[in-house]
Amino acid sequence: MINFNGTLLSQSDSKLSTENRGYKYGDALFETLKVVNGKIFFWEDHYFRLMSSMRILRMAIPMHFTMEFLEAEILKTLEANHLLHAAARVRLNVDRGEGGKYLPSTETQVNFNIVAEPHTDPFYSIDVKATCLVDLYKDYFMAPGLLSGLKSNNKAIQVIGSIYAEENDFDNCLVLNTNKSVIEALNGNLFLVKGGHIKTPPLEDGCLKGVMRKQVLELLSKDVNITVEEASISPFELQKADELFVTNVIKGIVPITKYRKKTYESTFAQGLVSKLNARLRLL
Repeated sequence: MINFNGTLLSQSDSKLSTENRGYKYGDALFETLKVVNGKIFFWEDHYFRLMSSMRILRMAIPMHFTMEFLEAEILKTLEANHLLHAAARVRLNVDRGEGGKYLPSTETQVNFNIVAEPHTDPFYSIDVKATCLVDLYKDYFMAPGLLSGLKSNNKAIQVIGSIYAEENDFDNCLVLNTNKSVIEALNGNLFLVKGGHIKTPPLEDGCLKGVMRKQVLELLSKDVNITVEEASISPFELQKADELFVTNVIKGIVPITKYRKKTYESTFAQGLVSKLNARLRLL
């Protein structure tokens, strides 16, 4: 069952109009949520990122779009799909409705829809036997700035980059901005470990304002034995690192095991996952 503006519909009854602005122009935003036994991980961070993104896109935020309202609609959708007492992946999509060309019609109204599907892992873990082979994706580049950091439906680079990765037997690719700095992976934020120094690209470089990125930075800030820096990463730094890992809300922390001729450890990432799960138990 899909939740469309608060109404639960079957897949066959939930088709969007071809006039929908999210379909026609990518005039839409989304949040990907991990929910376990009715608990939405980091819901407050997701909610405020969505509201901030809607303001940046100049969407008229409906008065009833409170954190409590949207949470209730997410839980209603999970219950309808028999996932309220299980682990689930949820996509909350917001679009500007129908009407207008590039300029929205004055009659457009913001819609939301919610889709839920089962997820296998209730907590985060790292499979030390798993491999993650990556390379740079250099066919297209992201522009630095706020729009690149939005969780919008304009994901052309991520789509064709994922096709490129599959065609070349990579598990993921690293994305560059127009300044040729490494800003993120196709499906998450990038962290670089070198000794006791941790580095991640700044939001100004065009990387996603990731919810898991925020959680990891908060955890790292409490460790007096390391230094953390938000600074541009050159491709030349990748092969000098001890570890590289990717973060997102669904998978948590994914260590990169090989980039070109360099192989990496995952000791630091494993310790970080333990701290992340400990934080979740306190939520």
